[in-house]
Amino acid sequence: MMASVFASRIIGLVRESAIAWMGGAKAAVDAYQIAFVIPEILNHIVASGFLSITFIPIFAHYLSQNKDEEGFEIFSIIFNGFGLILLCFIAITLVWAPQFVKLFVPGINDPITFALAVKMTRIIIPAQFFFFTGGLFMAVQFTKEQFFIPAMAPLIYNIGIITGGILLYPTLGMEGFAWGVLGGAFLGSFLLQLVGARRAGLEYYFIFNISHPDFLKYILLTLPLMVGLTMTFSTEILMKFFGSFLGEGSIAAMNYALRIMFILVGFFGQAVGMASYPFMAQIAARGDFQQLNHMINQTLKFIFLVIPFSVLFMVLRQEIVMILFQRGAFDIQATQLTAGILPFFMAGAFAFSAQTIVSRGYYALQSTLFPAIFSTLCVLASLPMIYLFMKFMGIKGVALGLTLSVTLSSFLLFECWNRKSRNTSKKEVYLFFLKIIPVSLTIGAILQVTLMGLRHYFDPATLAGNMMVCLITTLVFLFLLPLTGLFLRIKEIRILYDKILRRIVPWRKKKTES
Repeated sequence: MMASVFASRIIGLVRESAIAWMGGAKAAVDAYQIAFVIPEILNHIVASGFLSITFIPIFAHYLSQNKDEEGFEIFSIIFNGFGLILLCFIAITLVWAPQFVKLFVPGINDPITFALAVKMTRIIIPAQFFFFTGGLFMAVQFTKEQFFIPAMAPLIYNIGIITGGILLYPTLGMEGFAWGVLGGAFLGSFLLQLVGARRAGLEYYFIFNISHPDFLKYILLTLPLMVGLTMTFSTEILMKFFGSFLGEGSIAAMNYALRIMFILVGFFGQAVGMASYPFMAQIAARGDFQQLNHMINQTLKFIFLVIPFSVLFMVLRQEIVMILFQRGAFDIQATQLTAGILPFFMAGAFAFSAQTIVSRGYYALQSTLFPAIFSTLCVLASLPMIYLFMKFMGIKGVALGLTLSVTLSSFLLFECWNRKSRNTSKKEVYLFFLKIIPVSLTIGAILQVTLMGLRHYFDPATLAGNMMVCLITTLVFLFLLPLTGLFLRIKEIRILYDKILRRIVPWRKKKTES
């Protein structure tokens, strides 16, 4: 799953690079990003992103008792009931798309940009049905411990967007990428996952039974996630809301920077969260809080290793943006704008990753109400802060405000978890965090000096020069990080390197196993 998420982030960057190449950081790309606001909200309302979290424990309970038929009955009830509701929502949003776009992105005054955003919104909205059904199909496969086909979903989705954009852009402009979204969602999230679920033994029944006890249980577990606002979800929406009041290309530039940051979040946070959740659920089912706390504490320490990697990205911000995006319509001004935003987002990579782990501790206990209420209050409380930073710092202030919001909410959520679970070992997590910060800053200072020296030998205005600067600086980082870990006795760094080497070096894996 880590490989899949990481590959998905890389292909996602290729997708963003294609968008930047053709659209740059212009109004049409702003409209394309705005077109995702209503679909993302709709996706959140039907809790498609939480299907595995709330459905798997219910479905797995039947399978553990060899009651597969009853398990697929509740699958069918949820599929039919929520699927019908979703189709109604899709119809409503298709009709009133202009009003919804104006409501959630009020700062867009250009009629051409607004009309394009509405048109692409209507193209993308139906894809949410494919995400919903695909989420249930993937949950069946997860329960059967089959991960390969679900791991392919985001890859095919992104490839679909790229293909649609490249083939259709000459005739449809940015609208071609919107059609790619719809096609990628159908192929990767629906059709392929249907095949995978059938291989896992999927049985479907055309039944509606809203009084079924487990259907009501599913609603009670999922309802807080439907109405609650998570920081990750809210970041996407708030970025576009506040960005609509700034200059042309602001939403596009923030999105490019956010995608770069999400590479690390995907590798350290999302993948680890997805892979660890079934184990958390098993430990929680035994009521072993001590073991659950131990697992969360250790996982968070590994999550905090994202901080030195974030510093590397901050140092190489100009080179990274130029390599990824500066071509075609994406000019040097767009590079400087995006690179200026990137450090403010990178500072929050660890918080986005950590929140994924802590929240899953609650979900493993089938407690969804508190984290939903808590995160919603944090989002609402962050609005004045983001607005204030925007007034003083402009586009960088929006990024900084979002980062501070997710950082504060992550630490507060972890502290709430500690009180709930009586986590007596929480101190080791905080101490590790306080240790890794100065380590990362020291490495960052060395990398900055290295970067300045390399820029004298390699032309920073050329792609080849930037790639050489990135390569050498990264090699210096990969040498410094384990050396620092060895010198300061940070065993998590050694373990991380060891696990990665065991995956990519066959002889090392055999030696370790022996």
